[in-house]
Amino acid sequence: QVQLAESGGGSVQSGGSLTLSCTPSLSAYQPSWMAWFRQAPGKGREGVAVIGKDGRTNYADFVKGRFTVSQDNAKKTMFLAMTDLKPEDTAMYYCAATRTSWSYASLESHDYSLWGQGTAVTVSS
Repeated sequence: QVQLAESGGGSVQSGGSLTLSCTPSLSAYQPSWMAWFRQAPGKGREGVAVIGKDGRTNYADFVKGRFTVSQDNAKKTMFLAMTDLKPEDTAMYYCAATRTSWSYASLESHDYSLWGQGTAVTVSS
């Protein structure tokens, strides 16, 4: 069974940068959409960014201009380049994927069936 593995989390100061990665455990797995979600302590899970196999992207308003989602040429790994990090970006970041060919770039967690274990990001002021 395919699994998603996130990496790249860590601790940075406000204004710093991190790049997260998400890689499926099976090279044959080809999702239609892959996305990043995050969950801060005591809060619900929220969509951050999504990318489709056709390259379409969508971002939550609170990360536009600061985060960039991308995928490698073989579409085996998804990245989230995060810049100008703020303390409010502190959260567990989760990778998610779906093979359903939604026509829209969803940031709703219920549209994704496969989830990683998460990688922690801490931003200090």
